[in-house]
Formats: sequence, C-alpha cells, structure tokens
Amino acid sequence: MGDGGVYGPRAAILLTLLWTAGACAPFDAPRTLAGEAPQGAVEWLVPDTLRGERIGDGTWYWYMWSAEGPWAVHIVEADMGRCDLALETLQSEAREGGGRGHEEVRDMVARSGGALAAVNADFFTPEGMALGTEVVDGIVTSARERPTLSWRRGVGPWMGDARIEGDSINTGWPIHLRRGDGSTEAVGGFPEILDGGLRVGDLMVKENPGFALSRHPRTAIGFDPYSNRLWMIVVDGRQAYSVGMSLPELATLLESIGAVEAINLDGGGSSTMVVRGETVNRPSDESGERPVVNALALIRDVSGCSR
Repeated sequence: MGDGGVYGPRAAILLTLLWTAGACAPFDAPRTLAGEAPQGAVEWLVPDTLRGERIGDGTWYWYMWSAEGPWAVHIVEADMGRCDLALETLQSEAREGGGRGHEEVRDMVARSGGALAAVNADFFTPEGMALGTEVVDGIVTSARERPTLSWRRGVGPWMGDARIEGDSINTGWPIHLRRGDGSTEAVGGFPEILDGGLRVGDLMVKENPGFALSRHPRTAIGFDPYSNRLWMIVVDGRQAYSVGMSLPELATLLESIGAVEAINLDGGGSSTMVVRGETVNRPSDESGERPVVNALALIRDVSGCSR
C-alpha cells in the first residue's frame, strides 16, 4: 500500500475495492459498513487516487491522495457498535515491565498477537514516558489531566480532559489509581479537536501557531456516538507528495467524515498507521518508522459477543 506512484487526472478518480472474505457478523452487530468511502472526505479532499480495503467485519481501510495539499490521507473506519471490535492500548516492550523506552508501532502490534489496525498514540519524553494518561488492561500506568481517549465495553469510546479526583482518575468514568477497574483502555493526546461536534477553542492557533498552523504529519482519532463509527486517521507530511495538515485543516477533515468527538495524537515523525501488520503510510523520518512509547490498536475480540 502507499501512494501508488502515478496519479490519474482529477476527473477520473481511481477506486479499487479489495474485498476480503470474512466470518459472519456477530448476532448483536447492528450493521456492517457498506463499503463506501467517507463521502464528506471525498468531497473535501477531491482525491486523485482513492483505494479501499475491507480489513475485517465492520472495518475498512481507505487511502486518498489529493493534489489539493498535496495530501496523502489514511483512514481506518470501524463500526464500534459491533460486539467483536475493541480498542487496546499497546506499550513499548520496555514499558510493559514498568520501565521506560520506545518501540515501533509495527513491533508492538506483532508482540501483541496482531491487530486489525493500530496508530501511534501519545506524546512522550525523550526517556520514554507518556505525557498523558494511559490505562492498560484496566491498570492506570500514567495519570495526567490532559486530553484522553478511553474505552471499555459498553460505554466507550470517550474523549475529553481526564481529571484526577481523590484516589481515582476520571476518563468518562472513575478508575482507581492503584486498583484500576480491570477493563478500561486509555491513551492521551493533545489537543482535543472536537467536543460535541464543535471545535475546541481555536485549536491552539494563538497559543502555539507553529504547532497548530504549520503543516505537519498528523495522527488523530474521531468518533460519532450516534452511529458508533470510529475513525483512525494518519496524514503523511514533510514530504513532496504530502505536506501534512494544520490543526484547523485536520479538524475540517474530521468534520467532513462525520466525527463528533476527536482528539489529536502525536504527529510529526511519530505518525504511523499499521494495518494487518504492515505499515501503510510513509513516516517522515529519513530512518523510517519512529519508535514511540504506546499505540492504540483496533482488535477483534469475540469475548464481547457472549450473552
């Protein structure tokens, strides 16, 4: 996967749907994706190249390249109303034992046993610690009052500012700082982009214009609680074929696909998307994929389908 090298004229959008066989949908799944690219994104990006691939029941990967930026945009779309789809926080190998360190997203996915898709998650220190809140298998490994994406079966995803309240951290629901809750997965990001369908403030434009208004590689998560649609997004940047997006441009992309809640994750050279074990975007570092401290994975977990 990638940009394909040669792009056709704008009047002739290339659409190649690569259908893959899948198991029957679980009994409580409300519906599956129809196999149509997010129309709002298509209308805004006006892509010269558009490709789609069904990567699992209720889950699609979309690639769009548009000369407007130019932008190369990677989107994983998932129906989180299904009982067999779940989110999972992955950590670098060194951090799984309580230490510090970095690892490529692709390697985290491989060690975890695989995932439908994964993206890099939180910002991090040079020593290898997450800057925001992190919860793994219901255990709080980092607690910070910063924008957070959290998930647990039946009540997520949730996006907003985490709050420390006594001996718990509230990420949409309270999680005990020492005992955890046995079920939550959470990662941090910055800033929150959409809340209730509205942009959050000026998206750091006045406070940090170099970060907000400059075009950089970006990673983001969007969610629509009304349709239970989740989107993982990576926009390649700092390269001739794709320059990246500003935060306002990223917000427009998220709005165009129908996101109501959205959070910006670590970007720049960290921006990475892995689909079925393979890195599908082009990380901007000359050395290739950058080691990071954690990742957010979309997995198939049929344990949620038991009655």
